[in-house]
Amino acid sequence: MNPLSGVLGEAWQLYRKFAAHLLAIAFVIYLVGAIIVALLSLAGVIGSFLALIVELFAAFLLQATLIKAVQDIRDGRVDLSLGETVSAALPYIWSVAGASILAGIAIAIGLVLLIVPGLWLITIWAVIIPAIVIERAGALDSFGRSRQLVKGHGWPVFGTLVLAFIIEIAVSIVIGLIFMKLPMAWRNGLSTVISGTLIAPYIALVVTLIYYRLVGAAATPAGVGGYGTPQQAGYGTPPPPTGYGTPPTADYGTQPPPADHGTPPPSDHGAPPPADYGAPPPGGHEAPPPGGHEAPPPGGHEAPPPGGSGSA
Repeated sequence: MNPLSGVLGEAWQLYRKFAAHLLAIAFVIYLVGAIIVALLSLAGVIGSFLALIVELFAAFLLQATLIKAVQDIRDGRVDLSLGETVSAALPYIWSVAGASILAGIAIAIGLVLLIVPGLWLITIWAVIIPAIVIERAGALDSFGRSRQLVKGHGWPVFGTLVLAFIIEIAVSIVIGLIFMKLPMAWRNGLSTVISGTLIAPYIALVVTLIYYRLVGAAATPAGVGGYGTPQQAGYGTPPPPTGYGTPPTADYGTQPPPADHGTPPPSDHGAPPPADYGAPPPGGHEAPPPGGHEAPPPGGHEAPPPGGSGSA
C-alpha cells in the first residue's frame, strides 16, 4: 500500500483547521523579511547583497518554523504560540540553512546538466528539513536520513511533490493576475508576500506529513500486516489448545477426574460377588447338618402326631 496515499487531502484539512495560526506565522515572517529587504535595498550594492542574505535566512526560518508548527498541531491543538514556535525553530536555523544551500546547489547542477539527476535529488532529499527540526539531525546527516526514509517510496514521493508544486504554481498565477494592474514594484512585493503566506504553510504541511508517513512505513516490518492494516490476531501467538473457540478437552493437559485416579475400584470391579463366592451353583442341595445323618427328635422316639395317643 502507498504510504503517501491521502497526504494532500490530510494537509488541506489541517490547513483549513489551523489556517489562522499557520497563516499568521507565515505572514509575520514574510512581512518582517520584506520590510528589512526593502530598507537594505536603498543602501546600494552592499545593501542589496545584505538584503539577499536576509531574504534567504527569512526563508530558512520560515521553513523551520512551519515544520515546528506542523509538529505542534498534529495532536489536534495548538500548544505553542507564534513567538514560542519561532523560538523553538531558531536553534535549527543554521543546520537548515546549511542543508538547504547544499541541496540547492546540487539540485541546480543536476537540473542544468540532465534534469533527471536534479529531479532524483529533489526526491531523495524531500524531507531533510523535517529530519533536522523533528529528529535534530545535523545538516549533513539529514541527507542520509532523508534518503533512508524515501528509499523504496521514490515514485510516491516524487508524485506528491509534483502535485504540490502544481498547486503552488496555480496559486502564484492567480495572485499575480489579481495584482496585475498595480505598478511592478508593488505587484512583485505584494504577490510574493501574499502568495508565500498562503502557500508556504500548505507546502510545509505536505512535506512534514510525507516525513511522518515515511517514518511510519519504515517502522512497519515488511510482510507484517502492511502499512495501515492491523496485525492479524494469530500472528506469532500459539493456536488455541483444542480448536478455535472451543474449550480444551478433559484429557488435554489435565489430570483425570478424582474418582478414577488413586481410588480403589468399586466393589463390582474385578471382584467376585460377595454372596456367591465359593458357593455351589444354583439348583444344588442343601448341605447336611454336622454328623452326616438327620438328628432324631428329642427323647429318642418319634413324636406322635398331634391329637393322637397311640392306644385304642
